[in-house]
Amino acid sequence: MVGAIMAVGALLTGCAQFPDEHPSAWSEQPSLEPQAGPQPSIEGEQPPPETGGPQQPPERTPCHDPDPAVVATCLDPVGAIAVLPDGQGALVGERATGRVLRVQRGSAPVELARIPVNTAGGGGLTGLALSPSYHEDELFYAYVTTGGDNQVVRVAPGDRPKPVLTGIPKGGSGNGGALIDDGKGALLVATGNAGNPGNAANPASLAGKILRIDTFGKPAPGNPDPASPVLASGLAAPGGLCAVAATGTYWVTDRGGPQDALFQVRPGQPLGAPAWTWPDRPGVAGCVASPELVVVALADARAMFTLSPTPEGAFTGQPAKVLENRYGRLSAAALGPDGLLWAGTTNKAGGQPGPTDDRVLRIEPPTGGTAGKD
Repeated sequence: MVGAIMAVGALLTGCAQFPDEHPSAWSEQPSLEPQAGPQPSIEGEQPPPETGGPQQPPERTPCHDPDPAVVATCLDPVGAIAVLPDGQGALVGERATGRVLRVQRGSAPVELARIPVNTAGGGGLTGLALSPSYHEDELFYAYVTTGGDNQVVRVAPGDRPKPVLTGIPKGGSGNGGALIDDGKGALLVATGNAGNPGNAANPASLAGKILRIDTFGKPAPGNPDPASPVLASGLAAPGGLCAVAATGTYWVTDRGGPQDALFQVRPGQPLGAPAWTWPDRPGVAGCVASPELVVVALADARAMFTLSPTPEGAFTGQPAKVLENRYGRLSAAALGPDGLLWAGTTNKAGGQPGPTDDRVLRIEPPTGGTAGKD
């Protein structure tokens, strides 16, 4: 299930009214079908012999998945994804093992690093981002929970992970985080509140915040306060970060409080009221965004949720729940340079895993479904 899309974008309040008209269509209409083009071959499948001899049945491995959207199989639950610059492969982080793998359709996953992690309180490896200069240095960054704190670490090819930002509080819950390259040479970091809402309100704490740092873990140039990495505060248990780098529009999902929420990040301001809320708490996770669409993975609801924003911040059309129960618990999400959406599953962590779980998918961002605002 793969195709093409434009970049992804800007929401405002979940209380908005929804007019009947829909936003303008993509230049290439997305679909929920597998990627157009030649059908993928089955691993081990041989062409029929030229002679009239008996044809052997195709050999299938236990981790073979015939779905053309599936890029990698038989992984541990996926905690984070970062798409490589060519759009054909991605780095995938397993939340509980700390393994970072390079995956690509038709190739076996390659382990690049194994970062020690602690999974208590929703922690583990929950964020991945490529270096802003990845094409030169091949560095990547991970958000991980250790025995004593939460950290951002930098990994170079063939080297051990090196902490660049430490001391993010760790607690009984709210230890997960997220990472993205902001498109302007810096990294955005979403941190949980470590189980204490007071941390998010405390300007001296790194917990419950959106941080913007350079590649050495220092406050990035252009921050509202040059001496502080903090862009915004008020998070509890972030599930994902996404951005429209061209417009400087950033979004974060959060699972804290009585409802799940999607926030627009406005540098230098508290997160304030959510742009969208889910009172039934479907387990918001990773997200991707363009000016025309925001897609949020829902782990507990085993689906994705789409919203269509306008430049003014209102919503048009009908928000929708899509891909429901097709792949199970969807977690990490990332957008490739070709506009395709990558997602990972966590069916081995509270779901109903199939024989090839957990998996990584590469699909066209979905745009249709049946469910409106929860």
